[in-house]
Amino acid sequence: MASAFSWIKVDETAKAALARILTERPSVVLPPPLHRLALRVGNVVEIVGPSPSAKTLILIQTAINCILPKEWKGVQYGGLERPVLFVDLDCRFDVLSLSRALERRVTGANRVRSGVKGNENEYDKELFVACMNRFLYTRCYNSFEFLATLKTLPYRLQKEKEKQGSAVYMLMIDSIGAFYWMDRALPSSSTGSNIRKSLSLQTVVESIVQEIQRLLLVHPMLVLAAKSAAFGDKQSTSHVIRNSGKRFDEKVLDSGGPKKPSYRDYMPWGKQASDSPFFYDRMAVATTEVLGQICSK
Repeated sequence: MASAFSWIKVDETAKAALARILTERPSVVLPPPLHRLALRVGNVVEIVGPSPSAKTLILIQTAINCILPKEWKGVQYGGLERPVLFVDLDCRFDVLSLSRALERRVTGANRVRSGVKGNENEYDKELFVACMNRFLYTRCYNSFEFLATLKTLPYRLQKEKEKQGSAVYMLMIDSIGAFYWMDRALPSSSTGSNIRKSLSLQTVVESIVQEIQRLLLVHPMLVLAAKSAAFGDKQSTSHVIRNSGKRFDEKVLDSGGPKKPSYRDYMPWGKQASDSPFFYDRMAVATTEVLGQICSK
């Protein structure tokens, strides 16, 4: 009993508590359009848009902000120096895009410090290798592999925390709807028992949401999930959706006032997330081609 209440006897000043919290859950500067939202560890963000809307580019820019250090050899980079786990479900991730974007960020910061234009090919290779080591990558080819990955992530995240010296700050999923049509074509099979559910798209999505829910309880992270969507209005520019009500609000923050989003959600992931108490206050971001052009490569 004494050990259970031992934490009450520990004296901690407000300064020490603030320093500890900022170290465990630091704030990060996110690229557009995520910079509009006050995101923190525990939030689940859905980046929705058609194929050419640069959703993966947004994830790459966000990952770079996380894996870069705040300062390196006197140069300010403004990063978190925290690991990122990227789960590739589309199986189309280009590591060269990540490495080139990281090189440009490093050389750009060096030029700002020196004030002169240097060789574009010159960058700190030691810093580059350290940042790439913080980018963790895994690939899945179907929903069952994805579920197996989610179930084994707690062990992997713990091992990476011991290896890296810091916990993974972001979990990126690209894209959460990659296996929608494969799962939709699953034959409806019943186990003949009332205890076990039948295999269907609904049960697969529910299982994914539950596994992410359990994962965040053990390893709090900021989750960014990209998802393709069919847009009804091709002339639309940008939409930001925030689930702040009891049900999914579907209000769009725009200069013209609240509007209905023009995209059609073909996957029940959002509904399952909003119905779950753990995902109740999560946010979603919808991007179009215009927002994709905002993000600098």
